[in-house]
Amino acid sequence: MTSRWWPLVAICLGSFMLLLDVTIVTVALPDMAADLQASFTSLQWVLDVYALVLAALLLGAGSLADIVGRRRAYVVGLALFALGSLACGLAPSAGVLITARGVQGIGGALMFATTTAMLNATYAGRDRGVAFGVWGAVNGAGSALGPLVGGLLTEHAGWRWIFLVNLPVSVLTVALTLAVCAETRRPGVRVDVPGILSFTVFAGSLTYALIRAGEDGWGAVSTVSFLVLAVVAIAVFLAVERRVEHPLLDLALFRSTSFAATIVAGLLLMAAAFAMLAYTSVWMQGVLGLTPIEAGLALLPMAACSFLVSAVAGRALQGISPRWTVGIGMVLIGVGSALQGLVRADSTAWILVPGLAVVGIGVGLAIPTLTAAAMSAAPPQLGGMVAGTLNTARQLGYALGVAVLGLVFRSAIAARVDDPALVGAAASGQAPRLPMVQEAVAAGLRDGYLVAGIAGILGGVLVLALVRPAVRRPEVAQPAAA
Repeated sequence: MTSRWWPLVAICLGSFMLLLDVTIVTVALPDMAADLQASFTSLQWVLDVYALVLAALLLGAGSLADIVGRRRAYVVGLALFALGSLACGLAPSAGVLITARGVQGIGGALMFATTTAMLNATYAGRDRGVAFGVWGAVNGAGSALGPLVGGLLTEHAGWRWIFLVNLPVSVLTVALTLAVCAETRRPGVRVDVPGILSFTVFAGSLTYALIRAGEDGWGAVSTVSFLVLAVVAIAVFLAVERRVEHPLLDLALFRSTSFAATIVAGLLLMAAAFAMLAYTSVWMQGVLGLTPIEAGLALLPMAACSFLVSAVAGRALQGISPRWTVGIGMVLIGVGSALQGLVRADSTAWILVPGLAVVGIGVGLAIPTLTAAAMSAAPPQLGGMVAGTLNTARQLGYALGVAVLGLVFRSAIAARVDDPALVGAAASGQAPRLPMVQEAVAAGLRDGYLVAGIAGILGGVLVLALVRPAVRRPEVAQPAAA
């Protein structure tokens, strides 16, 4: 490997690690629940808080990195991510684990927000296209391989090692980054603190309300209070963004129906394709009795199809409008999710294979071209903001998807099981394998995958109907960094 590609290695190592940690916990949830005596709600937060913090801080972290230096922000993010991983691995309780996952999210936001700008500043011309292609493939592999890696580590070393394994990788990445990556800044940038705070309150309040609704009901004071707070916070955010000199998000971008549809598609894609994996893992281990590694292997068809299609699509589909690749990919994600909803109480894990494969094909088509669709609908000088907005939508979509589909999953179980304690145990994979529990959990999966399927198809229809063919083809990279 020539020396010019070492910065790409340093950036891809961090990106792979932070995106792997979005889904790596899915097959470890039953073991976590048993070890920490964690409730179903706590397990949802273990999944959600990481993606939620990523989503809330991505745009602001990008602005901060422009001021203090992208390499410095990336290294600080790696250090925070490593500290959070260490705390996760040593966590004595669910509360500590959730808090540590939030610290991981802060570090991940600093890392994720700087990677595209660092690549853009390091490479030019043909090398830039190669670098972004490799980076995109690594990102996709990180998300898709999470369940398998999590299963291997959980079964052979224990669930704590899905976090502790990040420590040596983080140390290596910090050393490599300091050795091979140059520092870059963009003068004149200001951090939109009111925008960051109001958006964070909105995302956190909405997610919390949805999770509490599953436990306390829609009419509960906690649910209603946080829904109201979410509405107020998003109103404040919109007001701030209209008036601030350096907005976190230029609301004028949403005047383009193509841009708006692409951002909504990014949000729905993550919810439809990935949010049900955790509850599927609960069914596999709690009802079918599979081991963590067997559960990870059972989910492998999605990762394999996604990787193969994205590798082929990069060359074969050049020149085809992202409207078609994203739109058709989203529809396939919806159809594949609906196929997984064929599960019954007496089904085996094989029932999921066709649906997982179709979802993987859809993910392989949609994700690599999603950024191109968003970029083509916005002015080139706003490329950094567009990429940050899309990444924010994707992570927020995952967080809200886990909350909404968890609500659907738990509600279906509660409709068939009278004992509240047994409902929580069934939802977290800790209940006895009784016929009533098996039917209830299967019903939860059916309802959850039906909602996920509708979300995927809706996203595809929006893209096909509203995204217009691009009149120009910008580079996949960000605008040139200073």
